[in-house]
Order: sequence, then C-alpha cells, then structure tokens
Amino acid sequence: MTTDDPTQDRSFTLTRILAAPRHAVFTAWTDPEHLAWFYNPDMPTPTTPIEVDLRVGGTWKQQMIVDEDLSYPTGGIYLEIVPDERLVFRWGAVGGWPELDGENELIAPVVTVQLNDLGTETELVLTVQFSDDLDIEEVRKLMHGGTREGWGATIDRVKDSTAIVEDQNLVVEWPRPHV
Repeated sequence: MTTDDPTQDRSFTLTRILAAPRHAVFTAWTDPEHLAWFYNPDMPTPTTPIEVDLRVGGTWKQQMIVDEDLSYPTGGIYLEIVPDERLVFRWGAVGGWPELDGENELIAPVVTVQLNDLGTETELVLTVQFSDDLDIEEVRKLMHGGTREGWGATIDRVKDSTAIVEDQNLVVEWPRPHV
C-alpha cells in the first residue's frame, strides 16, 4: 500500500513501454527459453538451467550472479496467472534471495507484472509489495538498499528477451503477383 507518508510506503511501481505485443512480453517472463534477459549482462551467464512451472503454486527459479563472489537462486511462486495480461508471484527462492523457506514465504515481497495493450506496444507495470508482517525498518532497508533500482535495471533488460527480439524480426512475406 502506498501512503501519503513516504516513510510508511510498503510498495513501489515501475512502468516501461515496450515495442512488442503483450504475448511476446508475457512469453519473455514465462518461457525458460526466453528468460535469459533477467541475468546481469555484466556477469557470466549461469550454467544452471532456468526452471518454470507456470501454474498457480508453481515456481520459477534461476541463478543470479551479482559478482565473482556472490550468486544465488531467485525467482518466485506463482499466485496468479492471466496469460498475456498479468503475473503475480511471491518473489524469492528456497535457499536463495529473497529466502522463501518456511515462515519467510509469508513475508516475502509480492510482485505484480501487469501488461497493458497499447496496440503494437505494451505497457509493463511492475509493482513490488512488501508484506504488512515485515517490520517497516526492514522494508526501508530493502527500499533504500537497491531493490527498486535492481528491479528497474532488470525490467529495462526485458526488451532484450529473445521472445521480443524474435517477434520484432518477424518478416511478413506477401504473395508476389504473377507478372
């Protein structure tokens, strides 16, 4: 919930306009063959395969490499899936960051990815909501410790997904008239 008091905010929202239809953007978020855009491009690509079980209660998991000394699994547990329109997931991974083990699952951030149709473009609206059960000081640490900037950099890379690039490279071949 966003309040009039910025010291009490428990969420943030980021918006991007992508030159691709909603289906391509949804595929970029949900098909393991097209999720490599999520990786930090300045680091080596992990060899651990990306896992996606696209159903409510299913998980998405991929290895992140932050630098030479820090790597961890991340991803989420799907809470809502509306194909080509909306994804909601509890952000994190068992043994990863944020930690989604035991009681931590209940305080993990919930991420909503809303895809709005703009004709040949898609408006991507990403909202990260921190749990009301998470201490406000912890929320502040996460908000000011790079979570917003990290998600911003991440969604800036979605345009590089092979799902979107392949969609943009589609060539329509019209029948040639016989002369």
